[in-house]
Amino acid sequence: MARLEEHERALSLRKQGMSYSQIKKILKLSKSTLSVWLKDYPLPKQRIRELRDWNEQRIERYRETMKRKKERRLEEIYKTQKKDIRLLNKRESFIAGLMLYWGEGTKSRRNSLGISNSDPAVIKFFIYWATNILAIPKNKIKVQLHLYKDMNIGEETKYWSNSLRIPRKQFNLPYIKKTFSKRINHKGSFGHGTCQVRAGNTLIAEKVFMSIKVISNLYS
Repeated sequence: MARLEEHERALSLRKQGMSYSQIKKILKLSKSTLSVWLKDYPLPKQRIRELRDWNEQRIERYRETMKRKKERRLEEIYKTQKKDIRLLNKRESFIAGLMLYWGEGTKSRRNSLGISNSDPAVIKFFIYWATNILAIPKNKIKVQLHLYKDMNIGEETKYWSNSLRIPRKQFNLPYIKKTFSKRINHKGSFGHGTCQVRAGNTLIAEKVFMSIKVISNLYS
């Protein structure tokens, strides 16, 4: 009786346009058995073409091929841009920092400079800009982390301290959000919360804000 039910189920799946491999996967039957049962039920040529073109393994191979092509293309672009950009001089670094601050920096306080980001590379560049271009002593930089309640404060503080090469004594108490990190969509996130860095004094901040204003007016 079970065999008859399997036979009928196989016929039903075949009539739905499934291949031997697809039916075999569902019913756990041998291909030889299916070839006997379904020999009078060939698939239309159009359906065969669809199965051939949209075979899972074929799609996966296509994805891997496209992924490798993209990686090679990006690597070539990176090499070209690396030769063209090179290391920025002091003036170029100053302008680059202004652009970063214009887009990402804190504007509400005018007596110091601050920036928040989840990308360690962005924070590292800001620290480089502040210490090497604006001549702010590194030991005057203050850091505050914004973390979720399910994060390990000690581990995240250690991560950011090591990444930024800033001692823990320059870290203020972290701000802990009431939500859980796992409930937040972390697409594109770096998984270590948000780092806020503050540095400088009123004179340095005013120089930065007025420089940004000059650029804004030049292109208005």
